[in-house]
Order: sequence, then C-alpha cells, then structure tokens
Amino acid sequence: MEATKAAGFASIMTHFDLGPWAEARGRLAAALADEHGARFIGVAAELPITVVSDINFAVEEVADDERRRANGDIAAAKKTFDAVVGSRNDVEWRCSLSDPTRFLIQQSRAADLIVVGRRASYDQSDPSMSVWPGVVAMEAGRPLLVVPPEKDFLAGHKVVVAWKETREARRAVKDALPILKRANEVVVMTASAHYRDESAEDVCSWLSRHGVACRPSLHAGEMTSVAGEVLDLVSDIGADLIVSGAYGHSRMREWLFGGATRDLLETSGACLFMSH
Repeated sequence: MEATKAAGFASIMTHFDLGPWAEARGRLAAALADEHGARFIGVAAELPITVVSDINFAVEEVADDERRRANGDIAAAKKTFDAVVGSRNDVEWRCSLSDPTRFLIQQSRAADLIVVGRRASYDQSDPSMSVWPGVVAMEAGRPLLVVPPEKDFLAGHKVVVAWKETREARRAVKDALPILKRANEVVVMTASAHYRDESAEDVCSWLSRHGVACRPSLHAGEMTSVAGEVLDLVSDIGADLIVSGAYGHSRMREWLFGGATRDLLETSGACLFMSH
C-alpha cells in the first residue's frame, strides 16, 4: 500500500457545496482516491453576509441568523460528504465560515490533487459555497481536476494532453503521471504552424519511459480555436480527460481576450486536469 501511495496520489481533496452535482463530483473523487489508495478530504466553506449596523462608523457585524444559516449550509454539505464516503476509513472533513475559494486554496497544502466542479457561465451552481476553478488553479500550487456537471466517474482510459511549450504544460504532464500511467491511450496534441513539433515528440518519448502508451498529434495551420481543436480530438478518440497547463499568459489577459484555458473551463464536457 505504501508503494502504491508513493507512485500515485496520497491525498485527494474535494470541494463540496449545495449545488446539484456535488454528490456526483464527490463520488468521482472518492473512486479516484480508492484507486490510488489516497486519503479523501472534503472541504466546504461559506462566508456569512455582513450587515452594516452603524452608518456613521460603518461598523460591520455578522448577524446571528446569518451565521446559523451558513452553518446550516455547511452541515448540509457535510451530509453529502457523509453519503459519498460511506464506510471508508481514511477520510477527513474541513470547513469554515469564510470565503469558499480562499479557504480551499489555503487547505490545498494538505492535498496532492484538488477536485472541484466546473463553473461555466451557463452551469447551475451554488452562489454561496461554490469556488472559482480558474482562481484555484492559479493560486493553490496543486494540480486541479475540474469536473463537469453530472459526471460521477472518471475512467481515464483515453486522455488528451493539450501540449504547449510552457512551464505550466510541463508541470501538468508531470503532475498527471499517476493517471496517465493507468491510461490505455494518451494523445499529446499540439498546434503548430509547422509540420513537426519536436517538443511534443519529446513529451511522448518521456512519457513512454514512464510506461505511458502515447502518441503525438500535430495540428498545423490556422485554426479559430485551440480549445475547439482539443475538444474535437477528445470526441474523436472517446477521451474523458484533458491534461493542460493553466493560464500560460496573464489570467486577466486570457479572461479579457480569450484563451485556451478559459475556453476549456467554459465548454469542456470532459474532466480537466490542470496545473499552473
């Protein structure tokens, strides 16, 4: 068991809220923890609404009923966590009356992998307890698995690596090794103006030396959307996981002008494994 943990993930942290897909996401993460012999940590937080009690001095007080409401929401999220873990022993629950995204980032020090739900503009989410995946990816210093709505299992048999010659992509591929080693097929996709990409070939060679069955896929010429090309390849081979670096450029620049990270977070129906 100790050798298995050393080769994979020893601790998987999963965010819980009152959104409609929290239990499905939790079951996916718990199954992943079982597969890797990892500790399963559930995290939830909510920041109670503050009330201005004195207009002259702008003294803010947290109303008792707000605190009780937030604690009630966290208790409800804990029930979902309890339903997911069942009789598992190596589990832990962490919660706080604080900002959900900031609390999850803080607690990430105890995790090898963080699992969160997708929060696309059209997704149904919990406004009080949900977290922003892009912010977590940027600031946690841990790999992030973003799970789309309704998905409750990650097979990981076929994986697409969205490769770009960046530090973030190199880190993502290394961080994802425990999953990639279990895959039957890994395709390292790169977009280039040329008809050969030595960096993608090097990545495949490196992965092969780690026992990963992989091949490069070069997409040359002009394209309207890199993310669209990635998702087309995912559909073509039947993959349910994309491995990608997160925000190779300034995050503000990507959100203002577009970018593969933003587009994948917004549109991917496959799970996203991201590192920054």
